[in-house]
Amino acid sequence: MIALKFHLRSRAGGLLLLCFLLANSKAIALDDDRMKTTEPLERMTTTATKNNVKQILDIEKLDAAAPNDAIKEFEIKGKPRIVTCDLVIVGGGMGGVAAAIAACDSGLKVCLTEETSWLGGQMTSQGVSAFDENYLVESSGATKRYKAFRKAIRDYYTELGGVAGQARFEPYLDPGNSWVSRLAFEPKVAVKMLSGLLQPYVSKGQLQLLLRTAPFALRFDRNKISAVQCVDLDSGKMTEFRCKFCIDATEIGDLLPLAKIEYRSGAESHEDTGEPHAPPVAQPENVQDFTYPFVLEYCAGEKHTIAKPPHYDEFAGEGKFSFAGYRMFEDSHVVNTDGSMADYMPFWEYRRLIARANFPKGAFPNDIAMINWDSNDLRGENIIDKAASVSASRLALGKYLSLGFLYWLQTEAARDDGGKGYPELKLRADMLGNSDGLSKYPYIRESRRIKARYTIVETDIVSSANPSSRARLFNDSLGIGLYPVDIHGKQDVPGVGQGTRPFQFPAAALVQDSLRNFLPACKNIGTTHVTNGAYRLHPIEWAIGEAAGTFAAEVIAHHTDIVRVLDNKRALRRLQDRLLQSGAPLFWFDDITPDDASFVPIQFVSICGLIQADKSSLSFRPDEALTRGEAAVALARILRLKTSGAGKVDLADLPPDNPGYTAALLCIEHSIMSLRRDNKFRPDDALSADEFQELCKNKMLRQNVEKVDSATLTRRQFADWLYKLCKQERFFGRL
Repeated sequence: MIALKFHLRSRAGGLLLLCFLLANSKAIALDDDRMKTTEPLERMTTTATKNNVKQILDIEKLDAAAPNDAIKEFEIKGKPRIVTCDLVIVGGGMGGVAAAIAACDSGLKVCLTEETSWLGGQMTSQGVSAFDENYLVESSGATKRYKAFRKAIRDYYTELGGVAGQARFEPYLDPGNSWVSRLAFEPKVAVKMLSGLLQPYVSKGQLQLLLRTAPFALRFDRNKISAVQCVDLDSGKMTEFRCKFCIDATEIGDLLPLAKIEYRSGAESHEDTGEPHAPPVAQPENVQDFTYPFVLEYCAGEKHTIAKPPHYDEFAGEGKFSFAGYRMFEDSHVVNTDGSMADYMPFWEYRRLIARANFPKGAFPNDIAMINWDSNDLRGENIIDKAASVSASRLALGKYLSLGFLYWLQTEAARDDGGKGYPELKLRADMLGNSDGLSKYPYIRESRRIKARYTIVETDIVSSANPSSRARLFNDSLGIGLYPVDIHGKQDVPGVGQGTRPFQFPAAALVQDSLRNFLPACKNIGTTHVTNGAYRLHPIEWAIGEAAGTFAAEVIAHHTDIVRVLDNKRALRRLQDRLLQSGAPLFWFDDITPDDASFVPIQFVSICGLIQADKSSLSFRPDEALTRGEAAVALARILRLKTSGAGKVDLADLPPDNPGYTAALLCIEHSIMSLRRDNKFRPDDALSADEFQELCKNKMLRQNVEKVDSATLTRRQFADWLYKLCKQERFFGRL
């Protein structure tokens, strides 16, 4: 039995006790059936003493007035409850939930733990329920499951009583008409939708879900995690999850120090990463700001001013509170220092969750907005790898900053109609399920990050280093994303915030060598401080989670490990095919969606480099005719054609320096394609249906295909055919 010791203590007494405990602290690891102590380990949420007394910072229960009271102590006694599963996922944020769904759909038995009382992470317990997305999210820019989840949120509002006003004519409902997001909504609605998504798996006994549950130790079997030990933050009961695979989907990578995996946090140096906007010297304390969002309702004619919170005068004196050039409810026009004009939309609509005009009269009496602004970003107060008391005090300061911004909005903000303050703004504590009206958990922008096989760096993704339509291409891609490098925090090198090209995340950024059955599933992948600023957003974290859950299923199904999958081309292509079959795009297109009948073939052959991507656009152009040159390149690659040296052929219309010259030459030499009598290959001519039928009869292909109805072959038809060829045993995993 685990004995929990909760103390209501004075700050001074609590600090003395904490200092004593920390001075004698050692982290506990579990090896087989023996308990042993390891070297001291500081982490944000837990510490331990040599007497097996553990301390966990219960962030959801943190009271800013008495932060140390959220440090809970428990003593390890007796045997824990044992739960056996295929996969344990620690962390129920967007990445964790997406991983659980993907793994359950793959047939795994899954245990999902979450330290707060809400699933959903940044969109629920962290309060940011206005999605930060890309311009193609409604079509090709997100996974099929993510898009289905967004649809479920929209359906909830339309079924609530319909929509009204201009919203009736919009193709996609945005309940809040937020100008920073294409979909903004109440956090509690996302909680409800996530519960609905997971319930079928729970009902079948395939998924066990444990809220208010935090990890504190791991058990190892050689180079694998064999069990994760967690504690219920309310009851103190301990559970040991014995598993075949483990995923860390916690908000700041809590399992990484417990697993003794190498990781980074904060800003790496330019020498380490080679990034133009990395600082000259590494800054491990330079972690992006965290924020406690809150939700307001505008109640005209009413007064809801809160009491002035502690530290308000300090923050106000530093100039922390500002509209930054915006007005509350009106557009504003500002003259920049260079004389140009800048137009700003209303502050209130920035992350508005409910626009009452979108709904029938009475459905929502007032507008409701979520406040997540530079003015409530707490800067320079890192909580990664800090003693529990330090983290608690910094989190408390973050809460006071948000309450201070609310007080400023109510009392000091310039009114559009003259005067100061909007006392009409009512704090909606019920929206976030917390008594103080702030999010249950701070909005975390930056986590610990594994030292992966490959670290994604600035030049891989930013527009200035990638002149083509896409960022650097990775043939081990497990997903896509698009967002600017968005750094909230200290920026030593000007210009770090910059645009990106549509990018991918490679499998190598999820894989490290030391633990073979472990993957990260959110902001803890192999990015840098700079690139994390583009990978940390809602749809990308979801896509990373789906990839991790599918990766785990692949490893378990084939009795292998993450390194062998990464290093074996057949295994990697099998994993990518799994993801594509589920509707997760791995390659960027703007005209091929997960619902397209040829989505899987087109994506797969593009990842394999069989049909070259257009460098000037994101379009695949599926219904355009395939050229002879494109066909030659694809066939030469998949057949691994090599010259026999039988004799040189002169191509009258293809000079040797043309990128398609060698492929055309090889296809001619092996009698797969032919020349005209004038020695012209005609690379830009459409491949005719008759030519396609003939090349399929070649002894190297031996493909029986149905006759093509049209005179020429389309790019879609060729991709479908190539995919079937790729899936054959003799060709699978060649590329």
